Amino acid sequence: MPVEKYVPNKTTTLDIPVQTLSEMPTSESKLGHKVGFISLGCPKNLVDSERILTQLRTEGYDVVPSFDKADVVIVNTCGFIDAAVEESLDTIGEALDQNGKVIVTGCLGVKDDEIREVHPNVLAITGPHAYEEVVNIVHEHLPKPEHNPYLDLVPDHGIKLTPKHFAYLKISEGCNHRCTFCIIPSMRGDLVSRPIGDVLSEAIRLKSAGVKELLVISQDTSAYGVDKKHLTDFWEGTPVKSNMLALSWKLGEMDVWVRLHYVYPYPHVDDIIPLMAEGKILPYLDIPFQHASKRILKLMKRPGSAERTVERIKRWREICPDLVIRSTFIVGFPGETEDEFEELLSFLKDAQIDRVGCFMYSPVEGATANQLPDQVPEEIKQARYSKFMQVQSEISYTRLQQRIGNEYFVIVDEVTSEGAVARSYAEAPEIDGVIHINDFFDVSPGDRLWVQIIHADEHDLWAVPAESEK
Repeated sequence: MPVEKYVPNKTTTLDIPVQTLSEMPTSESKLGHKVGFISLGCPKNLVDSERILTQLRTEGYDVVPSFDKADVVIVNTCGFIDAAVEESLDTIGEALDQNGKVIVTGCLGVKDDEIREVHPNVLAITGPHAYEEVVNIVHEHLPKPEHNPYLDLVPDHGIKLTPKHFAYLKISEGCNHRCTFCIIPSMRGDLVSRPIGDVLSEAIRLKSAGVKELLVISQDTSAYGVDKKHLTDFWEGTPVKSNMLALSWKLGEMDVWVRLHYVYPYPHVDDIIPLMAEGKILPYLDIPFQHASKRILKLMKRPGSAERTVERIKRWREICPDLVIRSTFIVGFPGETEDEFEELLSFLKDAQIDRVGCFMYSPVEGATANQLPDQVPEEIKQARYSKFMQVQSEISYTRLQQRIGNEYFVIVDEVTSEGAVARSYAEAPEIDGVIHINDFFDVSPGDRLWVQIIHADEHDLWAVPAESEK
């Protein structure tokens, strides 16, 4: 149950896409049609990368993970926090130095002037989810190869930058909220939900390709369908309403793990908990509460208060005792007093949140919170962050100790020299802890088995195969 540490060079970039791109097969027979690709940022950005790559591969381009072997390089950037902006600009510079022909896309792309001020020689810049525009720019600088689709087939589910056994399923773009610390709406626009029939059809294609875990993502998963006024769509001849509950029901019938991320704490989230208790979807909720003080939440333009949230969490756990909750919090937000910080610590102890990410507030260019009075000094932010970490680590350790002796159905992510590394329903890939099955090698990524927990620290668990698996 790790508490994420915020450090100056921390970004939102995932490690898995880097490894997957490096392992992507290429055809050495093709000359002048190789595209270098770098995907930075969060899972939402990752899905954008997958769509661009799918179209390029469909047209016959090779994708290579290095700058020097490419004829043109695409950098899909992140601009969510300052460290991510710095990483994106550094990556663009590295690509220019080693290749010279660079196309920039992604969230940072909305700041065209800022990019060109540092890197005036980039070929072109687009914003996020500009799939067709990026591909058209590639055409301008790297003509389409002669391509026989029967010799170089692209899978029906497209190119994925995740291991075969799990995939991100993006259900919408943009966000209708205007949280004062966030600039995502200015980058990705207002909420635009995908047709529910398209989402469900993609889920089926992914399952057919061997995916065993679907990670549902968006900027605000619980708002799915609001922009469509929860229109009734049709899928396989059956009417389905465009909302989170109906989507969860349908995904829950597909015999895959379904994990919900970025769920805004609306009242109708209560309706999802019985589905988790019935085993239709994983009993795992990723809800960014951000704070506990009602006044600070109001300054953030977030709903809720600690007392009501704790009551809801207790009610959820009464319905679904196995429920695991992941959340993120900000300490040192402008105007946060010592009493309000202590209120946040009390909330952590009362709510017993399983997985937590914590960030010290830092100004992000364009965020309205920058103009708020009473900015918290850096040394106070650091002190509060350290205290938060200590409290949550103790909570994490205690809750993980309670899992010792229990058996869990897990999915294997990798096999190392020390044994298998797996996850249960309680661990999402890359952001949560893992389950180590030491000296156990007779499995492959994507395999599932029952294990018994034998040890835990404040972050990870250790297990052995259950008796039925031996």
